[in-house]
Amino acid sequence: MVVEDDQHVALEIHAALEDYGFDVECVPTGHHGLLRALNGDFDVVVLDRMLPDIDGLSILSTLRNVGKRTPVLILSALGAVDERVRGLRAGGDDYMTKPFDGLELTARLNALLRRNSSGGEPSLLCVGDLTLDPATRVVQRAGQTLELQPRELALLEFLMRHAGQVVTRAMLFESVWNYPFNTQTNVVDMHISNLRRKVSCNGRLPAMIVTVRSAGYIIHAES
Repeated sequence: MVVEDDQHVALEIHAALEDYGFDVECVPTGHHGLLRALNGDFDVVVLDRMLPDIDGLSILSTLRNVGKRTPVLILSALGAVDERVRGLRAGGDDYMTKPFDGLELTARLNALLRRNSSGGEPSLLCVGDLTLDPATRVVQRAGQTLELQPRELALLEFLMRHAGQVVTRAMLFESVWNYPFNTQTNVVDMHISNLRRKVSCNGRLPAMIVTVRSAGYIIHAES
């Protein structure tokens, strides 16, 4: 379900999601969205942050207070860090800013659906001989434990959850650092370079993280 009062934006989201196989229902008001979310059986909700009748965070808080655990992605023009934090603390599962990229939106929704369908975080993420345990945060390559910094671990987890897919620098930056992406920063590239070296065990094992020119990065069993 998409809760969005701007008809143009709602149609844009509807078209983007239908192109990727989603069955989409759009509702234009917060009241209608809240009622449908309470009484319907949706796999995931895209919720506008600023609605004319009910604030999106109020809708989200109501759903969580009555025990509705449907994954919710907040879509908002408010991109400040404190707004993102408010959204996540209110019970949001993800937060994207407008204007948005349709491909990134579908990728994030698919990630939420995979997580929810498994009843929580998967017990183990595996790509080839690389494993990451989300519960213990232990990473191993060919049986050898890798020592990763928190940012490196978060980057690796995001890459592994999207294994075989090209992920952009913006996707990585906004998911790991929780800031709007700045094209002038090379912080993602620096951390990826260190992570690539550690995952290859300083070059002793084949590389797994590959730079896709002008696009981003991809991880797969062996490059």
